[in-house]
Amino acid sequence: MHVEDLRWFAVLAETEHLTAAATALGTSQPNLSRSLRRVEDGFGVPLFEREHRGLRLNPYGRIVLEAARAGIAAVDAAQQRIDALLDPQSGTVRLAFLHSVASSLLPDLLKAYRAAGPNAEFALRQGAGHDIIHDLESGDAEIGIISPRPDADRFGWYLLEQQRLALHVPPGHPLASRRRVELAAAADEPFVGLQPGFGFRRISDELCRAAGFTPRLAFEATDLTTIDSLVGAGLGVAVLPSSAVRGGDSGAVAVPLAGVQARREIGMIWRLQASLTPAAERFRTFVRSRPVTST
Repeated sequence: MHVEDLRWFAVLAETEHLTAAATALGTSQPNLSRSLRRVEDGFGVPLFEREHRGLRLNPYGRIVLEAARAGIAAVDAAQQRIDALLDPQSGTVRLAFLHSVASSLLPDLLKAYRAAGPNAEFALRQGAGHDIIHDLESGDAEIGIISPRPDADRFGWYLLEQQRLALHVPPGHPLASRRRVELAAAADEPFVGLQPGFGFRRISDELCRAAGFTPRLAFEATDLTTIDSLVGAGLGVAVLPSSAVRGGDSGAVAVPLAGVQARREIGMIWRLQASLTPAAERFRTFVRSRPVTST
């Protein structure tokens, strides 16, 4: 029994006449009879009462007709979704991204892409770097926007943006008036940072370690905007990419960090061992045509 058999059964159930149903389906009566036999054999019961003037749906048949209509609708809906995914012009791009690009890089990218392909749809997932990796590995997302760069043996990478890092300090802080600051100057300050497991937490920890100290954390947050707000409230200082909290009104002062290594790289990733849908491939091609930006 195939889906097409159920379609034919539904037409036959509506007409209750073999000749009329065969005509409507554009097939022969023998073909329709064989199809009906497959459906009845599949359920193990007759679905019609055979009468002199035609067929009459029996109680078993009414149960199967209800299920057949629901099943046909579900299969058609699935096919429509698959067709949409396969259409590079109007298909759905499954994209996972960091919290910290939600107010800056991502909106700019989506706006530019929609201008080039206005029919594109996006299924967006927001999370930490390790969540994005999981989304790509599970197939819940095809493209990720992430930092830092993950395993090069498993994921393709295209650099999107290099962000200068700054030491964010409360207003009126002794370091707030400096044009640039060495991170070591904040070694004795309480820090506000991300929770362990976040990609930027690893970056900030490595910067502090290179400066010769381990930061004393007053609070561990789950997003960069919260960190900036708590610094503005005087809870401590923080290393942040200033462009990731643009437009904020926390009052925190961003003092650029001295040192050429004080950068955060954000890039687009995809699984090397997985094929992208046409919609995702079109989006990747578009993104890779754009120049790397520095903020």
